[in-house]
Amino acid sequence: MQSASDRHEYPAHWEADVVLRDGGTARIRPITVDDAERLVSFYEQVSDESKYYRFFAPYPRLSAKDVHRFTHHDFVDRVGLAATVGGEFIATVRYDRIGAHGMPASAPADEAEVAFLVQDAHQGRGVASALLEHIGAVARERGIRRFAAEVLPANTKMIKVFTDAGYTQKRSFEDGVVRLEFDLEPTDRSLAVQYAREQRAEARSVRRLLVPGSVAVIGVGRAPGGVGRSVLGNIRDAGFAGRLYAVNRAFPEDLKEVDGVAAHRSMRDIDEQVDLAVVAVPAEYVPDVVTECGEHGVQGLVVLSAGYAESGPDGRERQRELVRHARAYGMRIIGPNAFGIINTSADVRLNASLAPEMPRPGRIGLFAQSGAIGIALLSRLHRRGGGVTGVTGVSTLVSSGNRADVSGNDVLQYWYDDPDTDVVLMYLESIGNPRKFTRLARRTAAAKPLVVVQGARHGGAAPQGHAVRATRLPHTTVSALLRQAGVIRVDTITELVDAGLLLARQPLPTGPRVAILGNSESLGLLTYDACLSEGLRPLPPLDLTTGASAADFHEALSHALADETCDAVAVTAIPAIGGASTGDAELAEALRSAAERVPGKPVLVVHVELGGLAEALSAAASTAPQAATKAPGIANRAHPFRPLDFPADPPPAPSGAADNAPRLIPAYPAAERAVRALAEAVKYSQWRRDAADPGRVPEYDDIDEKGAARLIGGLLARGQGLTLGTDETADLLGKYGIQVHRALHAPTPDAAADAAHTLGYPVALKATAPHLRHRADLGGVRLDLADEEQLRRAYAELTDLFGKPEELRPVVQGMAPRGVDTVVRAVIDPAAGAVLSFGLAGAASQLLGDMAHRLIPVTDREATSIIRSIRTAPLLFGWRGSKPVDTPALEELLLRVSRLVDDHPEVVAVTLEPVVVATHGLSVLGASVRLAPPPARDDLGPRTLPTY
Repeated sequence: MQSASDRHEYPAHWEADVVLRDGGTARIRPITVDDAERLVSFYEQVSDESKYYRFFAPYPRLSAKDVHRFTHHDFVDRVGLAATVGGEFIATVRYDRIGAHGMPASAPADEAEVAFLVQDAHQGRGVASALLEHIGAVARERGIRRFAAEVLPANTKMIKVFTDAGYTQKRSFEDGVVRLEFDLEPTDRSLAVQYAREQRAEARSVRRLLVPGSVAVIGVGRAPGGVGRSVLGNIRDAGFAGRLYAVNRAFPEDLKEVDGVAAHRSMRDIDEQVDLAVVAVPAEYVPDVVTECGEHGVQGLVVLSAGYAESGPDGRERQRELVRHARAYGMRIIGPNAFGIINTSADVRLNASLAPEMPRPGRIGLFAQSGAIGIALLSRLHRRGGGVTGVTGVSTLVSSGNRADVSGNDVLQYWYDDPDTDVVLMYLESIGNPRKFTRLARRTAAAKPLVVVQGARHGGAAPQGHAVRATRLPHTTVSALLRQAGVIRVDTITELVDAGLLLARQPLPTGPRVAILGNSESLGLLTYDACLSEGLRPLPPLDLTTGASAADFHEALSHALADETCDAVAVTAIPAIGGASTGDAELAEALRSAAERVPGKPVLVVHVELGGLAEALSAAASTAPQAATKAPGIANRAHPFRPLDFPADPPPAPSGAADNAPRLIPAYPAAERAVRALAEAVKYSQWRRDAADPGRVPEYDDIDEKGAARLIGGLLARGQGLTLGTDETADLLGKYGIQVHRALHAPTPDAAADAAHTLGYPVALKATAPHLRHRADLGGVRLDLADEEQLRRAYAELTDLFGKPEELRPVVQGMAPRGVDTVVRAVIDPAAGAVLSFGLAGAASQLLGDMAHRLIPVTDREATSIIRSIRTAPLLFGWRGSKPVDTPALEELLLRVSRLVDDHPEVVAVTLEPVVVATHGLSVLGASVRLAPPPARDDLGPRTLPTY
């Protein structure tokens, strides 16, 4: 039981679960007075060599004084953390605050000595690196800015822990001891090291689940049927390459096998190592199963059992306890309420899921939070994959159910450098950590396409069972941010599969120019129109007429691919009437052979009611044996999960062989679907090129960052959160070179006249009441008032129309040069982070939702792109003969706002509206700023697993 400290209450927020280098988990928590026995037991299991390295002398056992010292902390000047597995210590770290002469001290001293001790059996697992991240975060919280450590030269492992961490360091050697000193402020290098370690650890934790050497299915029924018995059969029938066990405590003692699989009453009865347990027992029995698995050394669990958070508050608490229980033993969980996992690799062949058939091997990784959608994805990919793109199938599938532990983020870490996966398709019903997902998606998309469809977009709440961070951003904004990160965002499962099949085996287009050819003029025109609708640049369709032969198609496609004015080719085909019509197999071979000659451009087919062309396209490129009894062009009506014309045990594509694989041409039953998939590939290809040179965040000499910090600190001293007044807003923005057009309050006509005299005519008179602000369409603004007479007349009109001055809150403002009214906003969202938004001002843009969004900090290239990405952008560039406005000045304004929010996270909201952009320069006519303590940023802290 945790106890209070000498000076501070027990800091429960320091507790965390972490993934170690080998993929296992450990619990990190503060050491308390109740840990004396654990500490002694831990020390007894440490080798004499490790003890010598820790204390620089033989130190066989801890004295009572040592135990007291190492378990009594004030959690400020003296802090100890332990890494635990199964409740027992596997490593410890502590710091002691010291003064200038190396003696114990208290604040404001900002240096501390740090020391580690790791049990020998757990050395090499990255425990010390994880502890260093956490003790460093604790030290920063307590005002410590620098660590010092003394290490024996022979203790190279510990020296490496410090030197590899990425902090700014100094090293010295004195009296036979290496002294290391390093600042604790995160650096770009320390964050890069942390993210790289996070990726390796989380990828390995998923690999332990997807590539097990042995599997036990717990909850196998004695009679056929039931979830456990079905999954056992699925694993066995898939030809799992490892050892398989059936477990049920209700088995008779003399039962040796179930369906040819070794049967056991308990995990304790299995003599060999079990890597993965598939749990299919009622929820009330799961805790006992987890204990058995943990004690047996199982590495991970797939929990199919329902009755958790999806069932209500009691189930949510059961789910929390399940996660805590499993992690205490170093295990990770897929589920609960999961559909299961699949790995089609020939070295694994694991179907630990409710899917009755093993998917065909391929290069597509699938993640689905919903079991029903997982089934639908598998069914469509096999129906389309077998009949359209040959061996384009699945590499791995994870259907996470309630995703209480392993989430889409973890699986992205695995797929990022998985050589067997070329394309990632994800169905998400919620995003638990949008900031991390965006970071991982950007890195993954730079290496391979990531296609996402998000369900529950308009439901307003996460599905039952999903723990999701609150966000104030609408779905459209989140979607835009995902696109900025390189995610290919689609709206339906059909579009998900369509895009995935094109990206899995066709090269990325280098531009939007599309050649169209085929034997149907009408279908060619439909494809042409679809290209225009999707923002592509189609060339005039080439009609080969209905009498076109396979040779005609081959020649036309060869010519189109060789044409430097096209980047992709869409082939349209309809069935011909009569005995001289081109056979499906002959046409498919003609298209394949032409495409192989120019492999750098994508080719796709739009076909209408060609029952055999899709299969023939597959046969033309597939290396799989074809059934001898089938004539070319005859469609197979097999089970939707069963690969068409595929042997029982097909040879998989070798790892990393995607570049040498046959070009498989995807076929689509509608022009709109084909073109939409191609358009997404074009946008993704452009993002890849842009991501290679993302631009830079410029420096501005006139920015007063320190002055802004002093101003913000003084303002926040008034309270926890406040909206700044007009003068304070102008003062803060001015420190970042953003000048707000001066406006003077005019509570009376005489005050308005005085204000106009101060500012100089011509002026504008504006009502600033909330219901009239920024609503020129309601008539609350009078412009170009040239003298006092016009001003007083306008003042009377406004009060007659809208009420008393105290209701209108009128202001007088000098006239700004005419231009286009725009709006710039920045907000810090607790889930997604800091977001910059831009659009045109006015009701029309608001109704259309025509706003563009970028994550802060924004680079110069992103500032350029955000202006051009709104639908009304032509108004800025000379639409219908108007003069183009000063977009470079607008880009600079966006960059300055981005810098302000990035430099000072206390600035939680900024609105500049309207910003009038003229042909030369711009004017900020209205501004508001809100300050508050910034939301905690866990992406800058130590690695942790989500808590529930």
